[in-house]
Amino acid sequence: MDLIDLAHVTPETTELVGGKAAGLAALIAAGERVPDGFCLTTEAYRSGAVPERSVLAAYEHLGGGPVAVRSSATAEDLPDASFAGQQDTVLDVEGEGALLQAIRRCWDSVHSERAVAYRAGQALETGDLAMAVVVQRMITPTAAGVMFTANPLTGTRTETVIDAVPGLGTGVVDGSMDTDHYVLPGHGPLPGPHDHGGLSPDQLRELQQTGQRVQRALGSPQDIEFAYDAEGTLWLLQSRAITTLFPLPLPPGTDPVRDDPRVYMEIGHMQGLRRPVTPMGVSVLRETTRRWLQIIGVDDAVVDLFLVDIGGRLFMDLTGFVRSPRLHSRVPEMVQVYGPAVARGVRRVLDDPRYAPRPARPGQRAFSAGATARLLLAVVPASLLGALRALARPAAARERAFHELEQARRQPLTGPADTASRIRSAAGLQDATMTGPMMRALPPLWGALIAQGVAGWLLRDILRPGELNATLRGMPHNVTTQMDLKLWSVAEAARPHRELLVGTAPDELAARFSRGELPEFGLTAFLEEYGIRGSAEIDVGSPRWADDSTPVFAALAGYLQVTDPDQAPPVRFARAAVEAEAAMADLVDRAKRTRPLRARLAGSLLRRSRELAGLRELPKFLWLTPLAEVRRQLLTAGAELTGRGLLEQSQDIMFLTLDEALDASHGADLRAVVTGRRREHHREARRRQVPGLLLSDGTNPQALPDDTAAEYGPDVLVGQPAATGVATGPVRIVHHPSEARLQPGDILVAPTTDPGWTPLFLTLGGLITETGSTIAHGPTVAREYGIPAVICVPDATTRLTEGQVVTLDGATGLIQMHEKDGDAQRPEDLDAREHRASGPGRAAPGE
Repeated sequence: MDLIDLAHVTPETTELVGGKAAGLAALIAAGERVPDGFCLTTEAYRSGAVPERSVLAAYEHLGGGPVAVRSSATAEDLPDASFAGQQDTVLDVEGEGALLQAIRRCWDSVHSERAVAYRAGQALETGDLAMAVVVQRMITPTAAGVMFTANPLTGTRTETVIDAVPGLGTGVVDGSMDTDHYVLPGHGPLPGPHDHGGLSPDQLRELQQTGQRVQRALGSPQDIEFAYDAEGTLWLLQSRAITTLFPLPLPPGTDPVRDDPRVYMEIGHMQGLRRPVTPMGVSVLRETTRRWLQIIGVDDAVVDLFLVDIGGRLFMDLTGFVRSPRLHSRVPEMVQVYGPAVARGVRRVLDDPRYAPRPARPGQRAFSAGATARLLLAVVPASLLGALRALARPAAARERAFHELEQARRQPLTGPADTASRIRSAAGLQDATMTGPMMRALPPLWGALIAQGVAGWLLRDILRPGELNATLRGMPHNVTTQMDLKLWSVAEAARPHRELLVGTAPDELAARFSRGELPEFGLTAFLEEYGIRGSAEIDVGSPRWADDSTPVFAALAGYLQVTDPDQAPPVRFARAAVEAEAAMADLVDRAKRTRPLRARLAGSLLRRSRELAGLRELPKFLWLTPLAEVRRQLLTAGAELTGRGLLEQSQDIMFLTLDEALDASHGADLRAVVTGRRREHHREARRRQVPGLLLSDGTNPQALPDDTAAEYGPDVLVGQPAATGVATGPVRIVHHPSEARLQPGDILVAPTTDPGWTPLFLTLGGLITETGSTIAHGPTVAREYGIPAVICVPDATTRLTEGQVVTLDGATGLIQMHEKDGDAQRPEDLDAREHRASGPGRAAPGE
């Protein structure tokens, strides 16, 4: 079939007509006014020749005259990739020869440089890519433009955004004209017309109503092109899903306008979970938390507030805190640890009358005061006592903590033999560890935090930005640091094979290693001890190094490029420890001049903090052993379900929940569910930006304009100080550790980090992340290595470019961008800005 009338296109013919034609057909089927037209199908494209006789007959049937000729590729106007402007549209085409030429131009545009680059950026398969072409009667508009049925910048689903110009709408879509810009609220009065020829209030109302109607018919917020002709008739020229919106936090059928509004904060990045968590990963985390709360006698209903799955990311429901008359004004301070942008967003939420303080309504979801009190009583007294005990005898506390680790790693963990029992008992395999060794390993860390906090308070009058965290450099007794230094030892043993390891892609090396085709240089023993680690390691659906050693080989390649003995990680680590001791001594000496007793106490506390703070990583490392067994049992169950024909492969079980997997073990065929979940997971994995704060109507408060960084100028990015020091080097943007190709001294720029990233840190010049907290894993390890780090830099992976030279100051949170190597500023140039670094949104001295 070479041609098909738009009115005859059905969902079953989408592969023949492409995304744009399918969208137009959906508008026609919904009863909307669309210009008449036909579609030259992908079969004609694949034939390589325009069926001229059929095209010209269809053109004559339209009445001849001017037409619009528009590309409609099979990979266009997809639910997760709009292809806006990537392929050609030719307007006001008139005459047979011009029409045939315009069709060939559209065909050629599928291979244009911009379209190829877009497909590559979206990681879209292009093996069977084909181009259909839509030909429609040309509308001569008096006004035209684009309408979004949700605000594409802020995500607000209750707003309609319209940009319009007089005449053709090409000035809107190609950005060549100033437009009339309208943001229409879901309720309330509409704006009047602009002085320079805008739409009338009646037209705005008609557009808004039409947009909501189309959104309901097509099932998601839409990006709609429209035109008004000389008679004032509204025509719809295109409709496609808005592909950039973050998923709504409310379940389908919930009304974000009428239902109780809520506010959610993303917390997964604290554990390096920037990519979406698998459905099984979320399910296991929720069940683990629920069981832990039950064991210590706390109402497990709070799990539904602490762990909210939105688009595969983990959020926490903050509504109860924001609405609390007692806590309302303190919430920005409470969330400051999650970054200054989140705190600013919360302040904006507090200004919204919908989130004004009020008593909890009967039956409303809220944090139970009783549950909170029971949780505190169950945890705080023993933890405080343990913290004080650790401060009194830090060496004994460390010995006990590492003994807990060894006991947990030696504890035999065996699951049941049948599939259903494996799944049913999976989360319970962690119970003994979570409520015993893990809880007993936490007090020494809290002791370190208490000691550092009190020392900071005692020294508050003399502290300069970054001085307190400078005392944490080169921190001993950290299991993650020990792991990274052991991997350095493996790299040293592998130097005879340097050419192979540096010159071969990490994924190929991993494949050869798994087949036993690489020489032995200590990696097998390393993975026996640390193979339970990996990026996003608290997600049971995420591969471990034992499953895929690609990230380890990527780190080894970086290590093997270190040739300067002074830059060897053990040397750098030892140097950082010396610098920390010097920083402590300097602080104490300065304090002694005015407060000698306070100085001695502060010095003692800082030393105790250094003896204990390295245990920061131990509780999580301890947890990973039973979590790895949970993963093994679930994959075994997945393999058994695959053998019964209920799944396609063992890994599919990670795209089900525990309850769904149990249903599958009883015979339910959930392969279609898995297929849909995989597609959704892969789509979300390509999302580069995740809101740190989200309202139930889809609004991202952090996307609203922010002027706090304007004072520094366009060549300076502002983040949160995380690890003291100044570094200048080229940017390397990495979204996953396995992709890393790092040279010594590079500045790593990443969405977030966790212990699975830290092997890359040993040779870095500095670290920049888009999210994080000063107490999260990545910044903690960066401080211990003496690597300058700035976190919570909005859009760092897109605002910075690969190879760009930057200077970052980990004490002030400032990042200076340079156009070329010669522009690199000296550290003292950034030092001049330090007096501004403790303003709003950045850490104050001693923080």
